[in-house]
Amino acid sequence: MSKKSISPEDKNQLLETIQTRFEKNMHRHPNLKWEEVSKILEEKSEKLWSLFQMEETGGEPDVVELQGFSKEIVFVDCSAESPKGRRSFCYDREALDKRKEHKPANSAIDAATEMGAEILTEEQYRALQNLEKFDLKTSSWIKTPENIRKLGGALFCDRRYDTVFTYHNGAESYYAARGFRVVLKI
Repeated sequence: MSKKSISPEDKNQLLETIQTRFEKNMHRHPNLKWEEVSKILEEKSEKLWSLFQMEETGGEPDVVELQGFSKEIVFVDCSAESPKGRRSFCYDREALDKRKEHKPANSAIDAATEMGAEILTEEQYRALQNLEKFDLKTSSWIKTPENIRKLGGALFCDRRYDTVFTYHNGAESYYAARGFRVVLKI
């Protein structure tokens, strides 16, 4: 088995978990049927490893219909709070390398890339929040515009007071309640 493949048992369990989540949350994808998603997953089985990583780190991936992705099946982390297995990371490799002491285990951008997925943009994060309420107690790093990142900053979002907020922090910072969400396009 290659490094980026999963066992047949894990594949079956993953597909069963994702199908159950898909069927319980039809408001996230009202125009799709599981049979369509299942067929595409079979055709693009190399993406199952990334979905497995999303699931294993607590992301609870589900198919969502977001504007701008009309011809793609899009999985996004739909855990109520930022995924537990992806918290306490700084923003990117540059930030991780700059930390001299108390380095986090990884960076959000590196971990997302290793998973074969992409960190959410602010637009995607806000679209996800239109489906239901996420990050009521945690926050999630989002893709930061290059001009902000060049100055040492990074952006994150959360939902408080029934409003989605975008904040800034030094890219080297990390907190136990801040993780990141990813999008996987299939």
